[in-house]
Parts: sequence; C-alpha cells; structure tokens
Amino acid sequence: MARFLIRHPGKARDDILIEDDPLTLTFEHGWAIFTDAVGTCLAIPAEAGAYIERVDEPVGSAPQKE
Repeated sequence: MARFLIRHPGKARDDILIEDDPLTLTFEHGWAIFTDAVGTCLAIPAEAGAYIERVDEPVGSAPQKE
C-alpha cells in the first residue's frame, strides 16, 4: 500500500498521512496530485511549501537485522 507523509514546515497541525492502494503521485503545472482508483483525491499547490515523503515499505523488502 502506498503511503505518503505530507509535512508543512512551521504548521505541524496541517501535516497529513495519505495512504491507499493504488495511490500515485504526479506533478503537473505547479501541483502535486495524488490519484487513486477513483480519480484525484488530493492536490497540493507548490506555493504551500509542503514536503512530501513516501513512507511505505517497498514491495519485497526484507526486515532489517540489527
């Protein structure tokens, strides 16, 4: 399942975690656009200054030994 953490520097209350299967992220005309099987589910303008980080586990990844 794809999972993205969206952080807004200086505005932690606006941070969100978005997850879905399938979920894709594209960038078009200054927008970060999240799309699932139904269509666009979230769009964030570049001016928002958000940081987007993918935080799901890669498919087929093995647990790390300590």
